[in-house]
Amino acid sequence: MNPKVDFYFDKAKTWKKEIEKLRAIVLDCHLTEELKWGCPCYTFEKSNIVLIHVFKEYCAVLFFKGALLKDPKGILIQQTENVQAARQVRFTSLQEITKLASTLKAYIYEAVELEEAGVKVEFKKTKEYPVPEEFQKQLDKTPALKTAFYELTPGRQRGYLLYFSAPKQSKTRESRVEKYIEQILDGRGLDD
Repeated sequence: MNPKVDFYFDKAKTWKKEIEKLRAIVLDCHLTEELKWGCPCYTFEKSNIVLIHVFKEYCAVLFFKGALLKDPKGILIQQTENVQAARQVRFTSLQEITKLASTLKAYIYEAVELEEAGVKVEFKKTKEYPVPEEFQKQLDKTPALKTAFYELTPGRQRGYLLYFSAPKQSKTRESRVEKYIEQILDGRGLDD
């Protein structure tokens, strides 16, 4: 146990017993406990393996490369359709965690083996994401915008494409594009 991480478990108002049990299970797999993104993160030779986090309706163990796990029990959940690598195992009771303890350990050991083997998740390429019509019109109309957009990092490009594509109404997509034109021209990402 890393004393720097204790505060996370001490401050927990909900899911306290559950996350303490998850901590014990994960630590039993001989991973290093660290604090990353404000959550307990467990690493193997400095590579992230799992993270424990809480939400209103559940607590979860997140496998950073969960998409690569075999998942014979069918317990891994892709949080949203845009999450490519990570997968969660969600819990709503201490009994569930206790029942799945050996399965969780098996998944953790498999995740460590994948890390040791250097297996990587094949990420979808930025060019595979659809460009919303409203944004494509702006790119075609303004060469400087097109140049600036394609000079952004692939992650920043994906961020914009996902954000611009999300609304159902064209009017909302147009207003999002308009709002971020200057930011793109300045070479900044959505959250910069």
